[in-house]
Amino acid sequence: MKTEESQRQKKIGSVLQRDLVDILQTAATQGGMRGVIISVSKVSVTVDLSVAKVYLSIFPNDKAKELVEGIKSNQPFIRHELAQRTKNQLRRMPQLYFFVDDSLEHIDKIEQSLKGIDNPLKDPDLLGKRKKS
Repeated sequence: MKTEESQRQKKIGSVLQRDLVDILQTAATQGGMRGVIISVSKVSVTVDLSVAKVYLSIFPNDKAKELVEGIKSNQPFIRHELAQRTKNQLRRMPQLYFFVDDSLEHIDKIEQSLKGIDNPLKDPDLLGKRKKS
């Protein structure tokens, strides 16, 4: 059963989201990854405020998996930096879990299909990609 997020959860999520964007984008540019755009598309916080799930959109998409692995390995540093920025708003910093948000890529694929670019009627080989395993 999924319940609606409380106002407190939403507020903490938006505070974390704003600061995470700044931390991650700064780290990417300082780390020599110019041209990479990291966007925090959503932060959802658990009811007890102990866990924050962070969904990242990364452009170009082919670097997403590699970048998320790097972010996960630097999670203690990111969490510490975030705690420094939010110390006046949060008593305890939630544990951070990072995920790739591929919803934009999914939307793009749907748009391509609707435009007829990936039309399975014209190219029957595409049907194999769409079958469920």
